[in-house]
Amino acid sequence: MRTFRLVIACPDRVGIVAKVSNFLASHNGWITEASHHSDNQSGWFFMRHEIRADSLPFGIEAFREAFAPIAQEFSMDWRITDTEQKKRVVLMASRESHCLADLLHRWHSDELDCEIACVISNHDDLRSMVEWHGIPYYHVPVNPQDKEPAFAEVSRLVKQHDAEVVVLARYMQILPPDLCSEYAHKVINIHHSFLPSFVGAKPYHQASMRGVKLIGATCHYVTEELDAGPIIEQDVVRVSHSDSIEDMVRFGRDVEKMVLARGLRYHLEDRVLVHGNKTVVF
Repeated sequence: MRTFRLVIACPDRVGIVAKVSNFLASHNGWITEASHHSDNQSGWFFMRHEIRADSLPFGIEAFREAFAPIAQEFSMDWRITDTEQKKRVVLMASRESHCLADLLHRWHSDELDCEIACVISNHDDLRSMVEWHGIPYYHVPVNPQDKEPAFAEVSRLVKQHDAEVVVLARYMQILPPDLCSEYAHKVINIHHSFLPSFVGAKPYHQASMRGVKLIGATCHYVTEELDAGPIIEQDVVRVSHSDSIEDMVRFGRDVEKMVLARGLRYHLEDRVLVHGNKTVVF
């Protein structure tokens, strides 16, 4: 069923829900899902509504025009999206295939409602798997002594394919600050650790040395500060003293796939609202 997704964040005050609901009701809008959250600490209010598109007398552009006065009255940061217009996704990977293969499988099985425009990698190892799915594959090597030309090409490809979201499916390069800034809250990363613990390289080795009982993965938006962006989703798996580092890596790969897929799905479904360095996920 085609729906419009209305997502709102604004300073909290009396009457927000009533105003939005009355607007929708006055146009015979049929709400199929409604989520609200009031953050007492920040004083902000967050809302997400799904409305049946066929219940409204106008399209999405007319909706934007009609709703604009309410948005201005309540100083809303808002957007309205149409489920008929699938978001375009660019996937980036290096040599490890588990996250990329999982996302491709979910997309191939219609579990992810998006268009995968292309895959960009700094290695050529995964080309055959990607091209089997009929998706363009771009090999963009990164010179450790001069990374700027590679990331200029990455930026060009992302723009060329009109990407609305970029997913780092175990892409083992740090994006430059200008790319992070240009695509703020549009670049999703999976970190193979339960952030903020064990940041950086070899988190499973760090976890093993600490004798941890839980390992996990964190899906977050990429920012200029490494591994410190707003967190979208996390999960954990229990381990014990009898598990080797290799066991932890294997368990970790499983949880990485699940967490990245859920995080991407939440983003595609407009369920993630960012405020400061925190998220509200409906």
